[in-house]
Amino acid sequence: MKIVISGSCGKMGRVIAAIAPENGCTVVAGIDRCIPAGGTYPFPLFTQPSDLNTAADVIIDVIIDYSHPTALPGLLSYCKMNNTPIVIATTGYSEEEIAAIKAAATQIPIFFTFNMSLGINLLAELSKIAARVLCGKNFDIEIIEKHHNLKKDAPSGTAIMLADAVTEAAAESLGVPLKPTYDRHTTRRPRDRRELGIHSVRGGTIVGEHEVIFAGHDEVITLSHSAGSKEVFAAGSLSAAKFLAGKPKGLYNMSDLIATE
Repeated sequence: MKIVISGSCGKMGRVIAAIAPENGCTVVAGIDRCIPAGGTYPFPLFTQPSDLNTAADVIIDVIIDYSHPTALPGLLSYCKMNNTPIVIATTGYSEEEIAAIKAAATQIPIFFTFNMSLGINLLAELSKIAARVLCGKNFDIEIIEKHHNLKKDAPSGTAIMLADAVTEAAAESLGVPLKPTYDRHTTRRPRDRRELGIHSVRGGTIVGEHEVIFAGHDEVITLSHSAGSKEVFAAGSLSAAKFLAGKPKGLYNMSDLIATE
């Protein structure tokens, strides 16, 4: 499996490159708009996806993207032009950018998820079950996510994924959707039953922690996941790349990958 890493000089890109060989993958090139001066890499580096067209000897099976939302147009353009599958693991996308990803999936295979961890995706499924059972019994739902002090987007893409999961499930019990609530210090009132509180913590070197809290009368149920290292997400990304190779055009996610294992 020959892969290109978009965001190859970042933390996730370096972890993916480090564990790729033991996962049956070879990194044939990297893309990064900020290539460190004097750095040495075992594969060629390019500053934008279109530069890959100049490397005639580079054969690409799949691109894995852990970069920045601003890189999306160039990546989708290259992939559509060359019919190259892409695993998109970057977070912080706008609704318009997510719509662009879905539109591109009508032409090429795209694996898109807010979190590449098997455990997190299981957490989302468990949260759905809990929301269906508990929201009809006056339980309130709050989500807390914690990340390192260099993370730029808040709330995290994973928190949004969990919020979407419980909102969909809660609507089955309540008949109405929950309302995401990010900031309570500007109002003084009791909590609305339809609120879904989402809170972000940024500090130190926290890799990623997520909690879904179901608070009822005299009892609290908490579902949580903690990542010990970035290797969890890197391994998931490589599994997604191997899953995506050879697939027809379409939009795929972790549920599709899990169903094949």
